[in-house]
Amino acid sequence: MRTRQPATTLEDQRIPVQAKLAAAWTSLMFFYIYIDYFHLYQPGAIDQIRGGGIFEFNITPTLMTVFVAVIGIPALMVMLSMTLPARVNRATNLVVATLYIPVTVFNAAGASWDWAFYYGFHIAIEVLLLAFILRSAWIWPRTALSATMPTSRQADRAQQQA
Repeated sequence: MRTRQPATTLEDQRIPVQAKLAAAWTSLMFFYIYIDYFHLYQPGAIDQIRGGGIFEFNITPTLMTVFVAVIGIPALMVMLSMTLPARVNRATNLVVATLYIPVTVFNAAGASWDWAFYYGFHIAIEVLLLAFILRSAWIWPRTALSATMPTSRQADRAQQQA
């Protein structure tokens, strides 16, 4: 005879904000890489690159440097999200994610209407990831000051007296 086991609930541990932010930036980076890779499957894309152009832009050292910056900043944000102090981390994520929304939307430049759904869909996913980053940084949990924790003025006075 089988006895019925009581139902168990899964443990839902709190994930640190830094880990959520790093995971979101990592997801964005993977998405950037795959979108760039899948772009190569569009008819004529490789021929256009061989001809020295990407969309409407000539391939130049300046363009390639811009591409490195566009990809490099989110890559750095993965590491910075895990290592920066909370106050600087929050501000950095808010600023960079806000600046990346127009950068992401600009990725539709030079796209034809035939590919509008493809670009619209991937831009929407990227903007959702950036919105998650903004929301996570915006609602960063705060710790309440405890009654035994000295204020910064009290700590300064104690340091001066020592």
